[in-house]
Amino acid sequence: MQSTVNSQPQDDVARPAGDVPQPSLSEQAYAEIRDRLVMLDIRPAASINEQQLSHELGLGRTPVREALKRLELERLVATFPRRGTFATDVHITDLAHLSEVRVLLEPVAAAHAAERARPAERASFVAQADALAALDTETAPSRDLIRTDLGIHRAIYEAARNPHLRDTLVRYDNLATRIWCLVLDRIPVVASHVQEHVPLLRAIAAGDADRAADLAREHVEGFEREVRSVL
Repeated sequence: MQSTVNSQPQDDVARPAGDVPQPSLSEQAYAEIRDRLVMLDIRPAASINEQQLSHELGLGRTPVREALKRLELERLVATFPRRGTFATDVHITDLAHLSEVRVLLEPVAAAHAAERARPAERASFVAQADALAALDTETAPSRDLIRTDLGIHRAIYEAARNPHLRDTLVRYDNLATRIWCLVLDRIPVVASHVQEHVPLLRAIAAGDADRAADLAREHVEGFEREVRSVL
């Protein structure tokens, strides 16, 4: 990994218009480990081996260690002296607490996205809505649907143009998704839940902030009802 001193001159070089900076090694490690934890590919309470993760990701120990520190702040991993680092447990009892926050903030993000989304984002939301509307709900794998759900939520948070709101909601959506994955084999309506995004995405693309907020609220409330129905 380059030192701060060595990388500074590169930061001062003007990038061509439209050039998107590549994520740092730490960011790459964070995104990959985070999604493994969220999707329960790393099981709750499982021990996390830095060296093994470094090998699997093709990254050094330093970016992996930095990513794990960040994930600890997001309550996805926990580190214990002389014991090591572990994936946090998933507690169904957290559902009410997560929903209490999300039902307030998800509508805000959806309304802001409707007001602030860029033209390219609005076009993307329409395309996603069209794809979801045409989805074959009988054959779509549940795990793929959950990844789609995560991607839609993160795109809406980004379009809201508030980094603090985005980061807060990503954290709570990640924790809620872990609960969803835990009971996935008992939920028969995953596809219909994800398809609820169709009118939401269309409302955001059309700039209808009030409707987007209402649909986002209904979506969160419906998620909690669905999970509780199988407990």
